[in-house]
Amino acid sequence: MIRITFLGTSASRPTVGRNVSAVALQRGGEVFLLDCGEGTQRQMMRFGTGFSLEHIFISHMHADHYLGVTGLIRTMALQGRTELLVLCAPAGSRGTLEDAVRLGGGNRTGFPIEILELEPGQRVPRDGYDIEALAVRHGTPALGYALREHARPGRFDVDKARSLGVPDGPLFGKLHAGGAVEVNGRRIDPAEVVGPPREGRLVVYSGDTRPAPELVEAAAGADVLIHDATFSEEEGDRAMETFHSTAKGAAEVALGAGVRRLYLTHVSARYSANPQPLEREAKEVFPGAEVAYDGLVVEIGFSPDGDE
Repeated sequence: MIRITFLGTSASRPTVGRNVSAVALQRGGEVFLLDCGEGTQRQMMRFGTGFSLEHIFISHMHADHYLGVTGLIRTMALQGRTELLVLCAPAGSRGTLEDAVRLGGGNRTGFPIEILELEPGQRVPRDGYDIEALAVRHGTPALGYALREHARPGRFDVDKARSLGVPDGPLFGKLHAGGAVEVNGRRIDPAEVVGPPREGRLVVYSGDTRPAPELVEAAAGADVLIHDATFSEEEGDRAMETFHSTAKGAAEVALGAGVRRLYLTHVSARYSANPQPLEREAKEVFPGAEVAYDGLVVEIGFSPDGDE
């Protein structure tokens, strides 16, 4: 199961009901953050994500996307953390992040902290998936991120295997893993009982950006797209000036990419208490759109044709 917890969905500054940008992604036993605005540590406690993460992926170096790193590092140190923490961000971010780390305790934290600058297309490999840095269009060096699972083996046809004389047990596993077996003097190849590989799941996070063709391509077929929707079309000029998206623009990205679900975030304070205008605008283009809110949890299983 992949679980998405929205920790902060407000643009630029916190409001009564929304904190600034942060999303927790959990896959199996691994958790990481997408952005870490001020107060993220409090949101992590509030919504029960825990602090056992190894990576924080920061979209860009505007304060509402990284300022929470300092407090989070300090909390981790006070909890006795010893494991490595890796801060990933666009090229040119190192100096600012080093300052944030220094304010959080620097070398006195008791655990190692690594800063990794990424370029679009670069991937951070994990067990069974990668986190890929994506090109976006903002007024400062910025990245989106994608969780791309590796392809999984195809379906194993138990009835076909049995009809070929393969006994239940270890030989099933060997065939499913891609190895041929011999039964009663006959070689049985995996292709006889295993279907074609199944695509892994895909979650895409835009960070702050104008609608970008690069993102449409990167998000093609995604299970979930989390996209900047700071303004409505009434504020379209403002969105262009500040390198943000309108709800309609985000929906057009989702439609072009053919994603399954769209969650709108980075909501301007003017819509914080009443996001319905943004949701209505997006749904006119992409009916599967929803304005995210702090504490929203989204779980992604396998598609019906990809069940285990």
